[in-house]
Amino acid sequence: MATYDILCIGNAIVDIIARAEDDFLKDNGIIKGAMNLIDADRAELLYERMGSAIETSGGSAGNTAAGIANFGSSTAYFGKVADDHLGKIFRHDIRAQGVAFDTKPLAETPPTARSMILVTPDGERSMNTYLGACVELSPEDVEDDKVGNSGIVYFEGYLWDPPRAKNAIRKSAEIAHANGKKVAMSLSDPFCVDRYREEFLELMQSGTVDIIFANDDELKSLYQTADFDTALQALRGDCDLAAVTKGADGSVIISGDDTYDIQAIEINELVDTTGAGDLYAAGFLHGYAQGLDLDICGKLGSLAAGIIIQQIGPRPQVSLKQAAIDAGLLSA
Repeated sequence: MATYDILCIGNAIVDIIARAEDDFLKDNGIIKGAMNLIDADRAELLYERMGSAIETSGGSAGNTAAGIANFGSSTAYFGKVADDHLGKIFRHDIRAQGVAFDTKPLAETPPTARSMILVTPDGERSMNTYLGACVELSPEDVEDDKVGNSGIVYFEGYLWDPPRAKNAIRKSAEIAHANGKKVAMSLSDPFCVDRYREEFLELMQSGTVDIIFANDDELKSLYQTADFDTALQALRGDCDLAAVTKGADGSVIISGDDTYDIQAIEINELVDTTGAGDLYAAGFLHGYAQGLDLDICGKLGSLAAGIIIQQIGPRPQVSLKQAAIDAGLLSA
């Protein structure tokens, strides 16, 4: 059985990315900057109204898996697609990124999930997601050997929307911890945190999750405070290690009493923030899996996020490993 540095578990979604004006969001009742869950009919309607688009395998943890593989870490992925056209796009695309993906597809309905991502001129992305086959991820899809032979198991908070996926995550966490491995989680979205605040806190406080990734809005939502420092101090008491991104203000990493402030990298142009948090997690996890110091892990995350927001789409169009070597963060 192959050994993987990191196993990612998430909603297997094909991203359909198009540019849009703010008026388009208002006219179509879309909450800007959020992940809006929609049904199949709404998905078809928005698809018809969107402009020309890029279609690529996506989903939060899928983006992270692709980024990790781009850095050079061995990576595996669990996620559910259907045996349909979009499912084949997802399977081919993520494997082409160098990610091991063997989750058995659904033979019938529902169809593969898709997310219509509208990017406004300020680079903000508004996601409209039909979960489709994603909701069918179950404990039966957990490949015990892959979990037990992965150094870190990482999952996205969005998985708490499909009910059976919760059991798949808890099973994976039990296997990981039984084998002395770490479990990491992304809070994913402020609205996701609002839906599952108590459950997310329980995952952290019970030790089911060892490492937390969040942005400042998600963190403040988790602890129901408008004060970032208050939320950060509460987080320090609830998990062993956390990385919190703050957009252009960089990120902060906490581990016990230690704090690391990480600067954002300078960019030429903000094009599209889709996947910024996912790629930050990719850089951080790559560094952590390689045993690098936490400040270097944060700088790798900052580098990956900074690169991805200067292009359309969440899959790196350059070698993240080479960029990190050029920046003096990794050795050749």
